[in-house]
Amino acid sequence: MTIQARQAGPADIDAIVETVTAAFFDDPLWGPVFRDPSTRAAQASQLWRLFVASPGLRYPWTFLTGPADAAAIWVPPGGHELTEEEDAGYDEFLVGFAGRAAADEIQAIGQAFDNAHPTEPHFYLSLLATNPRARGRGLGMDLVRDGLARIDALGMPAYLESSNPAANDARYRSVGFEPIDELVMPSGHRVTTMWRAGR
Repeated sequence: MTIQARQAGPADIDAIVETVTAAFFDDPLWGPVFRDPSTRAAQASQLWRLFVASPGLRYPWTFLTGPADAAAIWVPPGGHELTEEEDAGYDEFLVGFAGRAAADEIQAIGQAFDNAHPTEPHFYLSLLATNPRARGRGLGMDLVRDGLARIDALGMPAYLESSNPAANDARYRSVGFEPIDELVMPSGHRVTTMWRAGR
């Protein structure tokens, strides 16, 4: 399948946030962080807006298909998901919309991810999401392939965390990623970290 991937712009942020929020609503890692399903989408969307808009507006490495049927946010070598200012105010930001307990859990997840992050320069797949309305068409993995083709043209490796290993590890293996570690989150949930060497 050939997709028409395009680089995201400021006008796409709302649609990407909607897609990420819907895609991760029942994610085994991120869903339980926001324990009340009746408020989960409203709370989670604030977290995802930060992690979509910050790298998405600073780096030309956020891609989507159609009206954000699928979206992939890559952070390039040497880049960061958040700015120094955003990072400094991150805890207060989390507590403000999610409360202390959820903020602590989000911080613990982030710290585990940071501790496992490779030091070798690489592209980092920060977020990959397919809107539930578009599932089953292979759009997400096609978007990953598109991004990897761009990365391969630069001869760079790529890295990701698979928050739903049972559903996604095999898909990532199919495009060349290999598991390098397994992280155990405070909840007991296991996340696979995966690496794809440069081509």
